[in-house]
Amino acid sequence: MRASMVEDFADDRRQISRASTVEWVVDSLRTRITEGYFDPGTRLSEEALGEALEVSRNTLREAFRLLTHERLLEHRRNRGVFVRSLTPADIAELYRVRVLLENAALGSLGEEFDLSELRAALAEAEAAAQRADWQAVGTANIHFHQGIVALAGSHRLTDYLRGLFAELRLAFLVLDDPQGLHEPYIRRNATLLSLLEDGDIAGAQRELADYLEEARTRLTTPRQDRADRD
Repeated sequence: MRASMVEDFADDRRQISRASTVEWVVDSLRTRITEGYFDPGTRLSEEALGEALEVSRNTLREAFRLLTHERLLEHRRNRGVFVRSLTPADIAELYRVRVLLENAALGSLGEEFDLSELRAALAEAEAAAQRADWQAVGTANIHFHQGIVALAGSHRLTDYLRGLFAELRLAFLVLDDPQGLHEPYIRRNATLLSLLEDGDIAGAQRELADYLEEARTRLTTPRQDRADRD
């Protein structure tokens, strides 16, 4: 974990009045995992996080319990709490769920919908690519797909997918070629946005399903196997 954790979490602490303490800690840690702040396999120190977040160990332990239930953390007996590392089977399951729920979100759209969140996420990705910050491109890609889900107007669906995207980010963080994964999806997100701007929902659903299958294959296929196939 970073040495500057106390400073890094200062902005999060200022939001504590917006929710109960445990909920706030869970949301803060989930967001940090989604943004790639913690690498998979990282041991989370109760002492360091308690100081950074200015919360008690009991509060932190309850937050850890909830995030373990969300499959973002894991408790290792006599060793502590760690950020999970995903298996290929975990990743495949996450993408099956994404195909179902994101396409359902698109299928629920009426005649009018606001695409500003998707446009902002695409611009965020393009700016990050310009400075070769591929982790930030990955974060922007998550924001883009959170925007797709938000189009359905369901807070329950949005909340559920927030946890799923945080879990998926654990797969992104162990890539040996993050540019190879994230860069092509800037163009594909632009294609999705264009289809939605044209009102072609069915076309957007087909594009999204193909897009997610390609991403699943890349994340679950060993690099040498991909090279042999290419």
